[in-house]
Amino acid sequence: MTSDDTEAVASRPLWRRITGSTWFHLIAAFVIVGAILSFVAKPYYVPSGSMEQTLLPGDRVLVNRLAYVGSEPGTGDVVVFDADDTWGHDGSVDDGPLKSALRWVGEVTGFGPSGSHTLIKRVIAGPGQTVSCCDALGRLLVDGEPLDEPYIFEDLPFEPGTTDCESSPASPRCLPEVTVPPGSYLVLGDHRAASSDGAYPCRAAGADPEECWRWAKRDQIVGKAAVVLWPIGRWTGI
Repeated sequence: MTSDDTEAVASRPLWRRITGSTWFHLIAAFVIVGAILSFVAKPYYVPSGSMEQTLLPGDRVLVNRLAYVGSEPGTGDVVVFDADDTWGHDGSVDDGPLKSALRWVGEVTGFGPSGSHTLIKRVIAGPGQTVSCCDALGRLLVDGEPLDEPYIFEDLPFEPGTTDCESSPASPRCLPEVTVPPGSYLVLGDHRAASSDGAYPCRAAGADPEECWRWAKRDQIVGKAAVVLWPIGRWTGI
């Protein structure tokens, strides 16, 4: 740099020198990315097969964090939420510095483990709706109407007249009737026979029909899963 160049740089206003620096651009990029991840969209790593075949283990999905601004999750939406201790996680386990760092990278990029107990499931019913199972054909009922669930993979066994809600033992598909509490959502996995979801504890023999349910709380919902980002061969909307 010549002396004239040095004098020209020195004569610039301070704000121009700051905003023109490489460090400023780097910090600004981090701030912008952080704002997008916090308020607009966030990648999420699918850790298990509970949502097969809609989502496969290892898929990376983009979660729309603005989907429920001014609206509520609806039946059929696939949502990501932070599970509370009723889902078997009390937050007391220390992952250690390495795993915590990997989780941080996963939270930011979607390529690695996500939050310590962040789950992805499909919304079945919302506040005030009544859920039961099953009708004579083994279908899940919401407010007395059977759901059309073409996304289900490997459902729990149900055979009318043989293994149903009147047989002994009853089909594991059968559930006690419940009305979803305020501010809560019943969420289930598409791989219904292999999903530790909101109704899973209620399928056990002797389960308390009033206490066995697990809910995705409204304030714990991160957003709506919008698209599969990775692998490339699985690019698709959800």
